[in-house]
Amino acid sequence: MTPPDAAATTTTIPRAVDDSPMKVCIVTDAWRPQVNGVVRTLTETRRELKAMGHTVRMITPLLFPTLPCPTYPEIRLSLNPARKVARLIERFRPDALHIATEGPLGWAARAYALKHGLPFTTAYHTRFPEYIQARFGIPLAWSYAVMRRFHGRAARVMVPTAVVQRDLEAVGFTNVVQWSRGVNVEIFNPAPGGDNPRNFLSETRPIFLYVGRVAVEKNVEAFLRLDLPGTKWVVGEGPALAELRRKYPQTYFAGVFSQGQLARYYAAADVFVFPSKTDTFGLVLLEALACGLPVAAYPVTGPIDVIGGSAAGALDEDLRAACLRALDIKRETARAHALRFSWAEAGRQFAEHLRPVRQDLVR
Repeated sequence: MTPPDAAATTTTIPRAVDDSPMKVCIVTDAWRPQVNGVVRTLTETRRELKAMGHTVRMITPLLFPTLPCPTYPEIRLSLNPARKVARLIERFRPDALHIATEGPLGWAARAYALKHGLPFTTAYHTRFPEYIQARFGIPLAWSYAVMRRFHGRAARVMVPTAVVQRDLEAVGFTNVVQWSRGVNVEIFNPAPGGDNPRNFLSETRPIFLYVGRVAVEKNVEAFLRLDLPGTKWVVGEGPALAELRRKYPQTYFAGVFSQGQLARYYAAADVFVFPSKTDTFGLVLLEALACGLPVAAYPVTGPIDVIGGSAAGALDEDLRAACLRALDIKRETARAHALRFSWAEAGRQFAEHLRPVRQDLVR
């Protein structure tokens, strides 16, 4: 049962040395059963924090009554979460509070922290202003004003790359720090399942693959419009799926899969095509590379940060040219580049960004 409302008092945080275990509370509007980069990042981060000896409390929509987000029914919005969020935080008594998303739970946790004088960190996972502009035509300046308000009181705003950091600082964000990403190279590998991975897909080669949300902001149609040899595959779901199925009947569409099954699609394809121009990182890039699948993408944030100057992918404003060049990249080169990214290192970075906040609480 839920206990009565706790008194509105400032939470007392015990003093702890820098390397001692922490009680970390992570508040997120993005959680299972959603399948996306934010959920994957937070799942892996929780696992790494626990491996370091920290205690983690997740506050997610699974704890609240929800309703489907308009135009994105797979996203569940928590209803009237403020009082329960406050109770959960007070009962856990965290050493560090991290607010991962700008949804109802994130705003509720932010309000509680400001009311009680608790420093907190946030993360900028998604370019919501660009997404909202693509879907509804709302000016970027309006959306960025809301984002600045949400993140402006955070002790740290964590972003995945230096490019995103520069972009946010250019529009008035402060206290921005980098928190990288990783990939599970045991799950995502060139031979998942043990058999010859190339036999998993039998369609005409070369096989060009997209994995991710099927939505307008992902620019999937830029890939499907390309005149390419072989066949195209789209793995994922989203609000644009029905329309794209109708417009591109020669494309193979699949649903959402477990990580193990998804690895088989990566390992069976010839080129991974990433048409998005609005992602802050793109975990699917690392997953594809870890399976030995070369990448073709635009030279924008995400692909630039993951591929960089390596030979693991082809970046070009002409996406078709990138796709054709990627066919010549060796799968060993792609895999070797992915091995540079570690969830353990990303988890360490995350914890280090929390520590100064925890110290602030006891001064």
